[in-house]
Amino acid sequence: MITPFYKSNDHRFTLLHGDCIELLKQFDFKFDMIFADPPYFLSNDGISIQSGKPVSVNKGTWDRSKGYDFVNDFNYQWLKEVRNKLKDNGTVWISGTFHNIFSIAQMLNELEFKILNVVTWVKTNPPPNLACRCFTHSSEIIIWARKNKKVPHYFNYELMKEINDGKQMKDVWNLPAIAPWEKSCGKHPTQKPLGVLSRIILSSTQLNAWILDPFTGSSTTGIAANLLNRKFLGIDKEIEFLEISKQRKKEIENPQIFNEYKQKIDGFKYKTQLSEFLLLFEPVTEYGAILPF
Repeated sequence: MITPFYKSNDHRFTLLHGDCIELLKQFDFKFDMIFADPPYFLSNDGISIQSGKPVSVNKGTWDRSKGYDFVNDFNYQWLKEVRNKLKDNGTVWISGTFHNIFSIAQMLNELEFKILNVVTWVKTNPPPNLACRCFTHSSEIIIWARKNKKVPHYFNYELMKEINDGKQMKDVWNLPAIAPWEKSCGKHPTQKPLGVLSRIILSSTQLNAWILDPFTGSSTTGIAANLLNRKFLGIDKEIEFLEISKQRKKEIENPQIFNEYKQKIDGFKYKTQLSEFLLLFEPVTEYGAILPF
């Protein structure tokens, strides 16, 4: 029997502590969408810039590569378990850089996912290149794939078009990196901004959908999911990051903060545009399923 690390009073935000590969084997529940930000394996003792100061790129032992075979096997194993937890019409989004994304694409094909898009997230405020011997690293890659090649997936085409001034949205997204107000409960070394996760969730899920993040970190996925009226399960090995996740959820239980954060999310022209879009373009769907723990 799995005991949650944390479960919110509204039952819309649950955290599990442990290895996602092992935990996902222990329960039978299907999710509408999965977002994963797995280890990039880029901790190589290099230096980057953060807030104008040089910092180590090392994130932790979990982010160190042990060779190509290790990386490929790791990606195959967690993607296999993730696939088993997707509904037949479900989709998965995976964020990465050149350090890991080619391995992930290969494993997706081996597991018979259908890759739908390869989105390039262009950061409008990237750190500078210290070596000055190559172009500044200013983007990350996000693969979007569906579980079954022959089963249609959900895509809110009209909303994405409306967000993009009435034009079809392209697979290049210009959105800023993490904002200071998103770190109010603590810092995570690879935290994603709410603007990116909100666009992902809005484009590929309906109201009350269940979303899984197997490498949840500080749970930007879960905060975005709850702000957009979706349900969330996050898994992580690190207690420190789960504590940040729990505090972030408790923070948005304050109605004032909930509404303020909703208005601050990047990717919209004015503060109330997201709320207006939710009323106009979101199909009202009720999912009665609950987690088995």
